[in-house]
Amino acid sequence: MSQEPNTGLNRAKAYQLALFPLNNGATNVYFVLVLSYVLNFGSGVLGMAMVFVSALITGMRVCDAITDPIIGALIDKTNGRFGKFRPYMVLGNLIMAGSILTLYVLTPMIPESMMVLRYAAFIVLYFIWVIGYTFQTSCTRSGQTVLTNDPKQRPMFTLFNTVGSLVGMGAMQVLAPIVGEAQGGYNTAGFFATLAPVGIVVSIVLTILAVIGIWEKDQPKYFGVGGAQEKIKVSEYVQIIKSNQPMQRLMVAGAGCKLALAIATHTAVLCMLYGCMMNNYDGLYLPMMVLGYVFSAPFFVLTIRTSQKHGQKASLMRYVAVAFVCYIGVLALLLLWRQGDPAWNLSIYTGKLFGEGFKLSINLYTVLFIIFFGIGYGAYYSTADMPIPMVADCSDYETYASGKYIPGIMGTLFSLVDKLVSSLASLVVTIAVSFIGLSSIPDQYSPYVPGMNWVVIALFCIIPMVAWAATLLAMKGYALTGERMKTIQAVNAARKEAIAKGMSLEQAMQTITDNTVEVK
Repeated sequence: MSQEPNTGLNRAKAYQLALFPLNNGATNVYFVLVLSYVLNFGSGVLGMAMVFVSALITGMRVCDAITDPIIGALIDKTNGRFGKFRPYMVLGNLIMAGSILTLYVLTPMIPESMMVLRYAAFIVLYFIWVIGYTFQTSCTRSGQTVLTNDPKQRPMFTLFNTVGSLVGMGAMQVLAPIVGEAQGGYNTAGFFATLAPVGIVVSIVLTILAVIGIWEKDQPKYFGVGGAQEKIKVSEYVQIIKSNQPMQRLMVAGAGCKLALAIATHTAVLCMLYGCMMNNYDGLYLPMMVLGYVFSAPFFVLTIRTSQKHGQKASLMRYVAVAFVCYIGVLALLLLWRQGDPAWNLSIYTGKLFGEGFKLSINLYTVLFIIFFGIGYGAYYSTADMPIPMVADCSDYETYASGKYIPGIMGTLFSLVDKLVSSLASLVVTIAVSFIGLSSIPDQYSPYVPGMNWVVIALFCIIPMVAWAATLLAMKGYALTGERMKTIQAVNAARKEAIAKGMSLEQAMQTITDNTVEVK
């Protein structure tokens, strides 16, 4: 059976490409609010044991091994009046808003004499937040399958996804030190009571815009290859993933990229580096963060062009390798650091940026750090979210290989990886700082203690470099190249057209193959 030349492309409009990725920005607000500061809140505000809080965060993520597949199955089975994805985006955001507002604003009001109640409230509210986070984050991954399958457009999702992330995460990262200084640090109740409501409002606005972005596409005609979709049991998902080798490799790569970003940008790590070691957190944190974003801009252009020309696999491997090489330089510079020696310390300016005492102060050590860190950060930041649009490729591959349209389970698998790795980052940081005798997570005002430089070297450089090495190894055997995806999309489209004309799914799977479809 021969088919007419077929591209099988479902293209998104410009505003849809720009708005839907804001869903990731909405959830990344909570990435900062919760995953970056919940250790400070639990140990510094509620007075809970730091090790307990860290272990609880990790334990909650392990629970997601049960909840994620269930939620993924719910998304796959949903096809109501408001579509497949929009209900979970809205519901997830409302759950997160209610749980975090209660946790950060009301829980500190529980008297210290009722510490057991504090522990109980923390556990319950945190678990509720995890459920909402799973609802919304899984839609970012799975919703791409209906938004677009154009190999030229999918790489653009990474750019818009990062822009959306910056609107949410970036805004919180800029506001956090300002609020922290005004409230007396990150370990105060006032810091959380002030920052949480602002973050919630930002997240709700971004969610509304994301819903608008996917509204037109969230309907059955964009789901899979059409026809009646068989019901899939949760137990069957394990076998599906076992047979989907591209997804297995992408999960490793996604975990590596996420782990590198989560640990290297963890608030405690940056406080130790810029505050405790360099003794100038206020003069280094924001400038370095801005410099990182500036360096990442050209890399986003490069990653998109590389993805469109050679596929997303080639782009991910190329720029992760650039990050790895540059961080060898960052590692060398941190090994040369000497406490109290201006020649071997970072310095951009002293005093208040917009106040009295401001003075530019930059040395060769800082120049070299900016070059190595800037290029390395720009490269890995531009690839940190690249596995997200690649999830859609893996979902389309599953439809091609088995006829099953299960974007929900694909999305929740990455939601699971996201949360497991993020929680692992907090656990690793907690264990690392405990080795140097600290009983609480350091903030920007904590003093330097012996051995802290080695902790920073391990967390800021070595662990991310190991994660990038794992990413490169996993991607080496990743089969979904740019050319391969063109064939997969064309076959899926031809099968969909045949099913619409009356052919059964089984017949379409058997008769319409790579050899019977001509790809434009």
